[in-house]
Amino acid sequence: MRSMRRALLAGLLALASTTADAAEVSVQEALLRAKPAVALVVSEVSSEVHLKCAGGGDVRVTPPAFRETGTGWFINPSGSVITNAHVVSPAFRPPEWLRTQQAQKAARPGCRVADVKLDPSISVILSNGVRLSATVAKYSPPVAGEEMSGQDLALLRLEAADMPALALGDSNALQIGDRVHILGFPGIVLTHELLNASAKMEASVTNGAVSGFKQDRAGQPVIQTDAPAAWGNSGGPVVDDAGRVVGVLTFVTLAAGAEGGIVQGFNFVIPSQAVRAFLEGTGVKLDEPSRFNQAWQAALSDFFSGNHRRAEPAFAEANRLLPEMPDVKRLSAENADKIKNPPPVPFPWTLVATGMIAVSLGAYGGLLGLRWKRNRFRIRPSEVMKLIETSPHQPVILDVREATTYARSPLRIPNSLHVTPQALESGSARLPVEPDRTVVAYCT
Repeated sequence: MRSMRRALLAGLLALASTTADAAEVSVQEALLRAKPAVALVVSEVSSEVHLKCAGGGDVRVTPPAFRETGTGWFINPSGSVITNAHVVSPAFRPPEWLRTQQAQKAARPGCRVADVKLDPSISVILSNGVRLSATVAKYSPPVAGEEMSGQDLALLRLEAADMPALALGDSNALQIGDRVHILGFPGIVLTHELLNASAKMEASVTNGAVSGFKQDRAGQPVIQTDAPAAWGNSGGPVVDDAGRVVGVLTFVTLAAGAEGGIVQGFNFVIPSQAVRAFLEGTGVKLDEPSRFNQAWQAALSDFFSGNHRRAEPAFAEANRLLPEMPDVKRLSAENADKIKNPPPVPFPWTLVATGMIAVSLGAYGGLLGLRWKRNRFRIRPSEVMKLIETSPHQPVILDVREATTYARSPLRIPNSLHVTPQALESGSARLPVEPDRTVVAYCT
């Protein structure tokens, strides 16, 4: 029974998600949709250094591990993560300088280094703090000795299912001035003493625009943006206003300016089309559905449209699939508060104004109808003259005035017949009028 309910809920969420996708969403909602799919990537190399010391003693030293962090994001819900190659390079291909550095850290007076054993590892940490071990499935290093490259990409694989995932957009459609948003884990936030551990694990968002289209020294395309970024943002997705990935941030510009300060606003992005080409032959399915995405997007759609009770089960389903995600927790709590304390219903000024306009138009239309009904047989004097002058049969003109008014008035219509209104109403008037003659009545 429980599995049937879950299947029904999943179907409803999928339908709601499809409907929500068909409608435009705000930038705020689009970024909230995207954030859970962004994760912290940690490259770590621990070591054990074997020292031979004077007097024949052997010492084994474990120096502090080398650690480098960056940003990655799920390209599909089955555990495929995209990041920069330079983020995972120390653990994927430990350089010789790292071995030397670890040996120097373990140095002791009177001892020499006999051996250095490195133990590299790569981890992906979700925003809820869950750490997952990852392996490199495909690796395309930066151009040797260069600061940027259109192929600074790595594909990571980890054991996971129903993860939040981001969809690739079309970087070829970007124009100068288009707004973009960088999602990631800047190191300044990760190490900030003001924040608690849970806050540090939530992806940050910086905003900017496309400011140029360049090529790196290998001739590969890169996109320039003025959106701010810091070390740790490398590998993070760059999304458009709809939350689609249009690129991947590569090496962050940290060059010193003329006065020695750090220059920002000149960061470079690997286009999403290069990511598509990089993924060819890897077996990664870009259109694989995510149950978390379906639940999360349905919840956000209902939340922002004010359907808080309908959003509640969708938030619960998203939290069940991936518990304790910061955005899910925060929005769920806010949604519950809105259900418990609904905002006051605003006075329906628009509805009242529309109703008043409709009533006024109806009354005006009714008056016009009555006027038309009363005057539908009226004829102007000029038309009477035209009938007299052109008709083969002269119209019969009735002077329908009360007897007293008719007797006192000096006005007499030539060739007219006088008949009182009372005589017409009672049917007692006997008028010598042929059936084919036109009758024109004058009354006051």
